[in-house]
Amino acid sequence: MTRQLKGKPPRRHPPKKPSSNQTDPVGVYCRVRPLGAEDEECCIEVISSTTIQMHTPEGFKTNRNGEYKETQYSFKKVFGVSVSQMELFEHVAKPLVDDLIRGKNGLLFTYGVTGSGKTFTMTGSPGQGGLLPRSLDMIFNSIGPYQAKRYVFKTDEKNSIEIQTEVDALLERQRRDNNLSVPKTPSTRLKADPEIADMIKPEETSKSDGVDDDSSYSVFVSYVEIYNNYIYDLLEETQEDAIKPKWNGGGTPVRQNTELIPPQSKILREDQNHIMYVAGCLEVEVKSAEEAFQVFWRGQKKRKVANTRLNRESSRSHSVFIIKLAQAPLDADGDNVLQDKNQISVSQLCLVDLAGSERTGRTGAEGTRIREAGNINQSLLNLRTCIEILRENQMCGTNKMVPYRDSKITHLFKNYFDGEGKVRMVVCVNPKTDDYEETLLVMRFAEMTQEVEVARPVDRPICGFTPGRRHRNQAFKDELSRRLEERGGPIDPDMPPAANTLILSLPSLPSCELTDPHDDITLPRLIEALKNRQRIKQMLMKDYSKIANMMKPVLQELDTSLISKDNFIQEQNGKLIEKDKIIQGNKAEIERLEKKTKMQEHKIDILQKTTKIFEDDKRSLQHELETREQRLQRELSEKRRMEQRMHGVISDTQFKWEKECERRVNALQLEMQNKLWVKDEKLKQLKAIVTESKTPGRPEPPPRQTQPQPLPQPQHQPRSQRPSKEDRLPPKRSASPSPVPTTTPVRPRHRRSCSAGGEKWVDHKPSSSMDLGTVLQPVIPNAIQVSAPSEKALSKCDRYVLTHQEVASDGEIQTKLIKGDVIKTRGGGQAVQFTDIETLKQELTTVPRRKRKSSEGVSASGDGALTDVETRCSVAVAMRAGSNLGPGLEHHAVTKRRKP
Repeated sequence: MTRQLKGKPPRRHPPKKPSSNQTDPVGVYCRVRPLGAEDEECCIEVISSTTIQMHTPEGFKTNRNGEYKETQYSFKKVFGVSVSQMELFEHVAKPLVDDLIRGKNGLLFTYGVTGSGKTFTMTGSPGQGGLLPRSLDMIFNSIGPYQAKRYVFKTDEKNSIEIQTEVDALLERQRRDNNLSVPKTPSTRLKADPEIADMIKPEETSKSDGVDDDSSYSVFVSYVEIYNNYIYDLLEETQEDAIKPKWNGGGTPVRQNTELIPPQSKILREDQNHIMYVAGCLEVEVKSAEEAFQVFWRGQKKRKVANTRLNRESSRSHSVFIIKLAQAPLDADGDNVLQDKNQISVSQLCLVDLAGSERTGRTGAEGTRIREAGNINQSLLNLRTCIEILRENQMCGTNKMVPYRDSKITHLFKNYFDGEGKVRMVVCVNPKTDDYEETLLVMRFAEMTQEVEVARPVDRPICGFTPGRRHRNQAFKDELSRRLEERGGPIDPDMPPAANTLILSLPSLPSCELTDPHDDITLPRLIEALKNRQRIKQMLMKDYSKIANMMKPVLQELDTSLISKDNFIQEQNGKLIEKDKIIQGNKAEIERLEKKTKMQEHKIDILQKTTKIFEDDKRSLQHELETREQRLQRELSEKRRMEQRMHGVISDTQFKWEKECERRVNALQLEMQNKLWVKDEKLKQLKAIVTESKTPGRPEPPPRQTQPQPLPQPQHQPRSQRPSKEDRLPPKRSASPSPVPTTTPVRPRHRRSCSAGGEKWVDHKPSSSMDLGTVLQPVIPNAIQVSAPSEKALSKCDRYVLTHQEVASDGEIQTKLIKGDVIKTRGGGQAVQFTDIETLKQELTTVPRRKRKSSEGVSASGDGALTDVETRCSVAVAMRAGSNLGPGLEHHAVTKRRKP
């Protein structure tokens, strides 16, 4: 037994619509809300009627990718804080209402952050009606005289409109009035809600010029909300009665009678024309703007709102108010609606108030509010994703699937983005700085939405009846009523208008009232009138037959000409079909080339952006390289300076220790010589005593010396190397004379400054030199002091000295005397050859915290040699030209020689 395979049902293709190569971009408008009284800083500035600029508020850092910087955004129209609701309606919603009356669809939705004024823009307030009440007012001001009676147009459950006669409509109205189970529509005679009274001023009413006089209209409204991605009907009558309790086996109710039936969510379906609609949604027929707005306000009170930290009445759902306009042409007589369902034209305008995107951290949402905010943000994210993919498909020529089904709000309006009508968006922004980051995301979405193009809807076909039927019918009725009033008799309303005209052309009948049975005048007069009418009728019949016989050949000729013209038209239609095929082929080729061009332009844009990014990276890397090279050069120069400084410090330290070692060696030599001399003296005295003890009678004369011995030179020594007090006391004189030293110590010669001499000097002291107030100052005899050297001064002198001051490495100011010889040149001038440099440096001694005893500062190595006042004086030390000694050289003082 073989099992028959079950195949899939064939896919139903949508009906082909007339192709429209014309597209319109999505119209995006921006409205700026006034700044609140508690807000001080504003981050949005309106530059022109189409451009706004966003300023980065204080406290936001500019990232590397330029996210927080002053940026400009362009829109189709920008409405500032001073723009009225009427002006906003004139630019945004009025063209959509005109298209609605002409049989075209439209979608208008508000988008923005929570608390940015979306609900006020859509609904308004008393005296400042928003887009929705003004749209209703304009619709009924335009079609008011041409509305059909209630229930002539009837909706079904499949998103279509049926038409019935006025008699059936009257029966339907009576049935609904008598049936209590069917909810009644609000009556216009009821008193209006004070919250919505006087929404529009009388002088602000609008009217459309595109109304067809030969058509009959009817308006249906419905109101739904999308809450947590579920669709609920706001016009559905809730069951206020208590639910019957359910009983369990024990005889106790399971639930209380106070519980109410929760509203049931609706589903989306697709009708026979592949248009999405909400199945089971209540559509109410309204006959005035007040009645329509009453219906809207009844559903508005059921909408989900909540109090958050940012908005007192924050919308927790997306609301969709649908205005459906049904119109059908009148019959040939212009009296009744044409009973043909195919001639009914249905157009709708959807007004959507999207819930605002929000951050739970700012709104302080908890529990259910967090879930609501998550669903709102997710649905808005799906809307952004669909817009992005649509833009990519149009610009790049790709064919990616748009995820309309991911969210109810995008699935409901997918037909509009596929070319079923115009799409417009009003972006509401709040200029306060707290909403800056979220407003940036809104601006980017608006900028991307403007690049999406929607196919322009095709105009509906025109009915083949003669225009002006309604006015002619009305004029005929008025004329007939006037003549009847003149004749004083009624006419059969069932007779055709041509028969009525013929009857009116016959002579009138005389009076038929008989007051006397013997009246012989009335009946003969009536018989004569009827015979006259009969004769006129026969004459008319003869004329009619004659004219009919004359018209037959004319009609035959017309039929022959019509047949020939039909053949000619068929031939021309065949040629037109061929031409249309060629045109379609050319259009397909043009579309292919346009898509290819768009793809290439998109690639060029990507390459340009990539090139710009690479150039920016190149500039940044070059700048970084230059910065690093400059840093490296600074480090190298700093390193060279440090090396030079360290060489100078090493040379100074080496020179200092060499001097210190030389001084210590000299001090030790002198000390040893003094000790040897003392020992020699003692030995000589001991020898003299011994000799005297041997010859007590007579003393021996001292031996003669041919050359006197020099006395030891007293030198300035450190305290640690000075002889003690006992050593400094002169030895006790013995009886015998002390031997005279054979040699005298040579006194070291004090080195004088090289600037001292008998030559004549040019003393060059710049005017910027500072007086340091030192005790020791260089004094140059026979000097000519100048602030700037001149040839005259140099010709009179043999030597030249320049006084130069600079800051040393330890922060002190040191003075350099740069000396040189004045030499005559071959040309008769003078030149200076520098030969020597003297450095004068002033040091400050540190004051000890406490006085030390005289014995504490003396060390054995002789480090305290510079403790007295005379040794602490600064002494100039001559330097040779080209010496490696730097400015930080420390010179030790040379003690003055004491008088013996």
